[in-house]
Amino acid sequence: MNSSHYREKAELHVAKLCRDIRERCVGSAGNREATDYAAGVMKDCGFQVDRPVFNCFDWEDRGSELMVGSERFQVYSSPYTLGGGIKAPLSAAASIAELEQVEAEGRVVLLHGPIAAEQLMPKNFTFYNPEEHQKIYRLLEGRGFKAVLAATSHNEEMAGGLYPFPLIEDGDFTLPSAFMTDREGERLLELALGPAHSREALLKINTSRRPSEGCNVIARRGAGASERAVVMAHIDSKRGTPGAIDNATGTTILFLLAEMLAGYTGEMMIELVAVNGEDYYSNPGEMLYLEENRGRFDEIVLGINIDGAGYRAGSAAYSCYGCPAEITAAAQRVFGGGSGIVEGEPWYQGDHGLFLYNNRPALALTSTAMGDLLRIAHTPDDKPELIDYDQVVEVAGAVHDLLIRLSESR
Repeated sequence: MNSSHYREKAELHVAKLCRDIRERCVGSAGNREATDYAAGVMKDCGFQVDRPVFNCFDWEDRGSELMVGSERFQVYSSPYTLGGGIKAPLSAAASIAELEQVEAEGRVVLLHGPIAAEQLMPKNFTFYNPEEHQKIYRLLEGRGFKAVLAATSHNEEMAGGLYPFPLIEDGDFTLPSAFMTDREGERLLELALGPAHSREALLKINTSRRPSEGCNVIARRGAGASERAVVMAHIDSKRGTPGAIDNATGTTILFLLAEMLAGYTGEMMIELVAVNGEDYYSNPGEMLYLEENRGRFDEIVLGINIDGAGYRAGSAAYSCYGCPAEITAAAQRVFGGGSGIVEGEPWYQGDHGLFLYNNRPALALTSTAMGDLLRIAHTPDDKPELIDYDQVVEVAGAVHDLLIRLSESR
């Protein structure tokens, strides 16, 4: 393998995804440019390429404002929220019990403390949806509130490194919503419950939605085979971040794999999937992939998900899920054979959940420095300067070798 060649190609791919395009949010022009680019790279490597389309919306945020009397508060629009201007008294709740009892009709409610400690899963999220979160949504939408404010601190596991983090990130939520720091929330709470509690809040959320489309990019070789291995990486990013480690590196590894496999003639089909929606509230690309593969998941010998690999401060790490002994042994031989990739801790928040959801063997590749990545993900700090390009090439080469072993064993 010509490592210097692949390193140069990796740098070019990342520059395209993170510098030329800058943001790859689902529904945006940048996202469509990224999927166009991915399709072109795969076709140039001789793959058959499909681009199944889904409906979504592009969301524009022009900022939010909150005034209570003469006091101004720093607030941020909740991603995907409806816009509007709301003038109403304030209520506040720190728990579900308080939310059930607090005065609601025609009011703006401030959620703070324990009820705002972790990001709510979107109402219609398929893979993980706690009843507690669903109950909060029912109370917010069913009691006559006019809008929702949330005071939040840090929750890296659920919301990356954002402070404050958006409590609600859901395009299906029916009320305008904004969020603020926990410190601003304390100041607002004094007005909501103190002597001036009768003052009305003036909340302006300046956002808009436009109908749009997105697509997955699915590249195949060996299209007549009855078995396939799938390698997946999400191509989209959060708004406001270059998305270098999350997940331009994973997408770039797909591109390098396509080039490494340009001459592949094995019996097993290889499917490279730039899935589009891991960082969008409704996971549209993932849901489309599930639908298109309904009744066909048994064809999948192994599903590999790459997300967060290539971070310069850690090593690449792999983890296996439900793999038969022979696949686990093959992974150990390939990744343990001087590749620089180590066995890591299991994690379940990524797109390998698509395979686990359908009882198929899965392997995930990320970084040993997961704690760092959680602080960096979804922020403007996720830049190409964080990337170890040699590691990116090593991961692509190791996945290539594993795929060839799997194909030869069929």
